[in-house]
Amino acid sequence: MEQKTAAALSSVWASAGLTVIKLIAGLLTGSLGLLSEAAHSLLDLGAAGLTYIAVRVSDKPADERHPYGHGKIESVSALAETMLLFATAAWIVREAVLRLMQPLQPVETTWYAVAVVIVSIAIDLWRSRTLMRVAKETRSQALEADALHFATDILSSAVVLLGLGAVALGYPKGDAIAAIGVACFVVHVGYRLGKRTIDVLIDSAPDGISLQVEEIARRIDGVASIDRVRVRPAGATTHVEVLIRVARTMPLDRVQQVCDAVAAAVDARIPGGDAFVKAEPLALDDESILDTVHVIAGRRGVLVHAITIDTVEGRRHVSFDIEVDETMNIAAAHVVATGVEAAMRDELGADVLIETHIDPRRDTVLAGKPLAEDEFQRLAAIVVEVAQTVDHVCEAHGVHLRHGDVGLYVSLHCLFRPDLSVRLVHDATDEVEQRIRECVRGVGRVVVHAEPLEEGV
Repeated sequence: MEQKTAAALSSVWASAGLTVIKLIAGLLTGSLGLLSEAAHSLLDLGAAGLTYIAVRVSDKPADERHPYGHGKIESVSALAETMLLFATAAWIVREAVLRLMQPLQPVETTWYAVAVVIVSIAIDLWRSRTLMRVAKETRSQALEADALHFATDILSSAVVLLGLGAVALGYPKGDAIAAIGVACFVVHVGYRLGKRTIDVLIDSAPDGISLQVEEIARRIDGVASIDRVRVRPAGATTHVEVLIRVARTMPLDRVQQVCDAVAAAVDARIPGGDAFVKAEPLALDDESILDTVHVIAGRRGVLVHAITIDTVEGRRHVSFDIEVDETMNIAAAHVVATGVEAAMRDELGADVLIETHIDPRRDTVLAGKPLAEDEFQRLAAIVVEVAQTVDHVCEAHGVHLRHGDVGLYVSLHCLFRPDLSVRLVHDATDEVEQRIRECVRGVGRVVVHAEPLEEGV
């Protein structure tokens, strides 16, 4: 901020000094070229003042009325400078044409007139380089416009110098012709500044930046595709909005990580980048039927489990359990199940047979009561003995028993060989549960925790 302000203020003082010395030299010599340059420098003074104000305002933080910050004030400053440039060019051309059409007025070529032009060129060269350096470091559009303006001033001053030389060599109309040359440079600069300024004010994205953002986003793991990229320059900040597609099976926390990674990559690669990334779900070609069932159920706020997928006589069969509140009546539960089945058919196709089983889900916390010690010891011994009669169960231990609202609650740990498949272990735990229910009366729930048998035990 201080660097930009200092550069803009130095430009104000330089423009003021050049305006004074050019005006004095032009009045003393009668040179229209010098008077045009004085008017041009006066314009520069006004433009430099606008730039100074713009850079002070543009770095203010975003607020409620300006959520994207104040960066575009620099573009407004540049647009005002462009309008002044065209107005000045029109005045210079008018005066030059009148002088060419009227009797020649004497123009004196003096050493101090030449010295003023040379000093002007030197000062313009210094401030153009200074402003351009600061503009690149701070990405200031207003300072860059000033730097371009003053770089062109060097050429216009050179034209005036040629006009004074032409007068000295006996071509008195050379001064007026030089003034027209100055006007041409002014119009050229005004056109370039105006085009760039209007592009920013109407949110025109810099050439190629959208493709660059897409390339950056595609390199981030988890991005399936990119739907839209919007780029909006505002002063030194480049606001970037990216809409990406991610697998709809991706967990929400992972989706947020992908969005953050894309935003960080864009901010690091795009100068002044301020990226906002939004993700939308996408069904990938390699998405399994199992993934599809979970996605659709989750979309409808339903929990599912025990998903089974079979193919019978060329037709796909998909079955699963739907969990609903145990207090819900069967009519309402059937509506829920039917809605899930219909959504599955829409997604998987009408030729897929969808079958659901309704399971009650208890949302309240049950109150358990302990068993008497002698009853606990008796039932625990039965549970261990029964469990260890099941194939593949190496040992049963850690029995917990308590009375609950739905009957006796039984839990235990069973050890299995570590090389057994999960399917075999699951079948064994199901059989343990079934035998416990057969041997112990009043069992409401059985939980069998499977563990691998440690080697050497």
